[in-house]
Amino acid sequence: MSASPRAAPTEALSGLFFASGVAGLLYQVCWQRLLFVAFGSDLPSVTIIVAAFMSGLGLGALAGGAAADRWPVHAAALFCGCEAGIGLFGVVSPNVLLVAGDYFVAAPGVVVAAVNFAIVLVPAFLMGATLPILVSHLARHLGNVGQATGQLYAANTLGACIGALLPAFVLLDHLPVSAVIRGAAVVNLAVALLTWRWLRRLQGDFAPVVGVP
Repeated sequence: MSASPRAAPTEALSGLFFASGVAGLLYQVCWQRLLFVAFGSDLPSVTIIVAAFMSGLGLGALAGGAAADRWPVHAAALFCGCEAGIGLFGVVSPNVLLVAGDYFVAAPGVVVAAVNFAIVLVPAFLMGATLPILVSHLARHLGNVGQATGQLYAANTLGACIGALLPAFVLLDHLPVSAVIRGAAVVNLAVALLTWRWLRRLQGDFAPVVGVP
């Protein structure tokens, strides 16, 4: 049995969100490596990365949901803007993290930790905002919040699992950390462009579902 016309965009976007999940964990693993260089100890780098990611994802999810509710007709642009912002940050992040580490090398440990936490918090915030924005847009057009949320979250989580394994067992054996990070940035930029195309197509093919804000 073939998929319904309304299901096809969600399936395509799930593939793109899967790729976004891969990139997100590539960043986390590789940024941890760079923070290890700055701190000289693996435990603080892990603590900062995990704390920044969890804080950013939570705050971003709240802000993304509020933004999608306030500007529902601009949800597609908001999502693609977040993905593009993550990618652009990824391009410069190796230099930013290393320069920040060098600049604050003589500062107290708590200052160095706070600076690096703030740097990582920015892209993590954008990552957290993507899911509620995308779900809001799809729900407005497809009228099925549960299906959209479940499918997209599952795809993103699966991508994150693969993104956690790739650098440890494959990529970092053959590529420098900066190259892996910038490869992830290319993925985010591609996701932004391709998602814009799919969401614009969805907007043209289907009118918003009546009764869905």
